[in-house]
Order: sequence, then C-alpha cells, then structure tokens
Amino acid sequence: MMTIYRSRRSKKIEQDIGFMVLRACMGIVGLVLFIILWDIVTKGMGKVSWTFLTQPPRNGMTEGGIYPAIVGTFFVTLITAIMAVPLGMGCAIYLNEYARDSKLTRLIRMSIRNLSGVPSIVYGLFGVVLFVQFMDLGTCVLASGLTLGLMTLPLTITASEEALKNVPQGYRDGSLALGANKWQMIRTNVLPYSIPGMLTGTILGLSRAAGETAPILFTGAAFFLPFLPRSPFDQFMALPYHLYVMATQHHDITGVRPIAYGTALVLILLVFGMNLIAIIMRYHLRKLKRD
Repeated sequence: MMTIYRSRRSKKIEQDIGFMVLRACMGIVGLVLFIILWDIVTKGMGKVSWTFLTQPPRNGMTEGGIYPAIVGTFFVTLITAIMAVPLGMGCAIYLNEYARDSKLTRLIRMSIRNLSGVPSIVYGLFGVVLFVQFMDLGTCVLASGLTLGLMTLPLTITASEEALKNVPQGYRDGSLALGANKWQMIRTNVLPYSIPGMLTGTILGLSRAAGETAPILFTGAAFFLPFLPRSPFDQFMALPYHLYVMATQHHDITGVRPIAYGTALVLILLVFGMNLIAIIMRYHLRKLKRD
C-alpha cells in the first residue's frame, strides 16, 4: 500500500514539474514576443498616418510614405493565392479521397512535408531559374507571385489534407450508401465540414508569404519605383523588401529608422489582419454548420 502511495506521489511531482517547465517556456516566449511587439509599436506608431500610407517615398526614401509597397504586396499576395489555393486544395482532395495508399502516395506525401521545411531563399533561387530565366517572364510581379505560390503550396496541401482527414468516415459511407457517386459525396458531405480548416491553413500560408523577403528579392521586388505596377510583368515594391532595405542597405540607416519601424508595424498589422480573417471565417463557418 505504501509503495502504491509513493508511486502516485512520485508521478504527481513529475507532472507538477512538467507543467512548471511548460509554463516557464510559455512565459519566456510570451515575454520575448511582447518586448519585440512593444518596441515596434512604440517606435512605429508615431510614423504611421494617412499620409504615410497613401504617398510614395521621396528624397531618396528619406521622406514620404509606403503606398507603392502596400500595393505591390497586395498584388503579389493575390497572385500567390491564385497559384496556391486551387492547386493545393485540389491536390489534397485527390491525395485524401481518390489516391490509393501505396508506396508512391506515401513518397509523395513525405516529399510534400519535406518541401514545407525548405528555406525560402531556395525557393527564390528556384523561381529565378524557372520563371525568370526558363519561362522568360523577367523580374516582375508574376514571377514573384508564382515563386511564393510554389513556396506556399506544400503548406496548403498539408493543411487541407489534415482538414479532410478530420471528417468522420461515416459521413462518406452514409452518402455512398444512399447512391451518391464519389464527387457528390465529397462535395456534399466532406467539403462542407473540412472547408473551415482548409481555409484557415491556406490563409495562414498566405500571410507567411506576404511577409517573405528572400523569394521576391531575386524575382521582382525593386528598391524604389516611382510608379505602381501596371501589369503582372512589371517590377514592384513590397513591404518586406522595403523594410529590409531601410534597415540594412540604406545610406542613412539612422535617419530612416522611424520609416523602417513604421513599415514594420504596417507589415505586422497586415499579417495579423490576414490571420484574424482566418479565425473569423473559421468561427462563422463552424457556427453555420452547427446551426
């Protein structure tokens, strides 16, 4: 009896120590994140204004705003979504609903998981070879959007497939038992329940793409342009590249530091807004299905 009591007490102590370690890790991460956000918000808030958001840079990027960078980021993210969303979701539906569980399928899934961890600079170099040189698109919005689309594709496929796997098998069996064909079963009994998870993963992938610098560095982003992109084949300014230049490459880094902080704050708000949209869409779609 005493041995059982000591064993339970020992497990309770181990559990308490484990929770303390996890809370300490969470606290350290939260503290570091808070310090970074506090530094950016306090130093960037004074710079962000309507003029800053709606005017182009002037006087060697030492004055003016970031309007061309905001527009360029919007266009390249839009092309990324057009590239990654239909291909990623379609691939996930095929892998989860149609493909047989074979060595080839497992190899494809493993390759997709590995591609998710490839550094973004590698995608940038691949985009230069494939889109800029081989397809002769040149450095432009289209080449950057397609490169970011390739980078986002593995994440979209993985998130969409996981959302499809969470739909109970009984939903599929019930629909097929009532005489529906494969596509009717997917369209009416699988997609309505998996689409919140698929959209959430997709938007999170797009928000990551919107903040990437390396892939657009070689494929289309420019240091400064006095005009907005008029077609998908024009170069463009983008918020992450603009921030990179202002923080590391500008001839007067100290003088333009407030602009860099303002740009960082706008970029964080943009990414946060996209994540917030994903959360709201997921909440409303789940609520709609419950009703």
